Amino acid sequence: MTHNFPSPQDIETLSPEDLAAKLTGIPGTLGEKLGVVITHATPSRVLATMPVQGNLQPAGRLHGGASIALAEELASVGSWLNLDVSQQVAVGVDINATHVRGVTSGQVQAEATLAYRGRTVMVWNIVLRDERGKETCIARCTCNVIRR
Repeated sequence: MTHNFPSPQDIETLSPEDLAAKLTGIPGTLGEKLGVVITHATPSRVLATMPVQGNLQPAGRLHGGASIALAEELASVGSWLNLDVSQQVAVGVDINATHVRGVTSGQVQAEATLAYRGRTVMVWNIVLRDERGKETCIARCTCNVIRR
């Protein structure tokens, strides 16, 4: 692994904010390109922000694909926080999203909460909100746990 992903000990001892800082801006990732900033991270809840500017579709609204990428980023990171990453990895295998409100500026906040944690499957519910706190996208992402 090229990035210094938090160790199981880090996950147990770091504050949710310090853990989030270790997970933000991993070089070469889509999250880095989209401007995702993880602000809080625990094995059952991950929070992040993403700018709207730079992630627009041609009509000037936040691109639905960017919203879905943010949702999967949080589900994947959250799943990894439940694993020993020296032996396992979590990969997104299913995602669905409903876009309920357009966003044209500012940033969106996302909250991912662990809905189900099994030995080989984790399911996350993710809600994106605009700066007024209005829901913009509601998603669910399933991650499979596989051995490295």
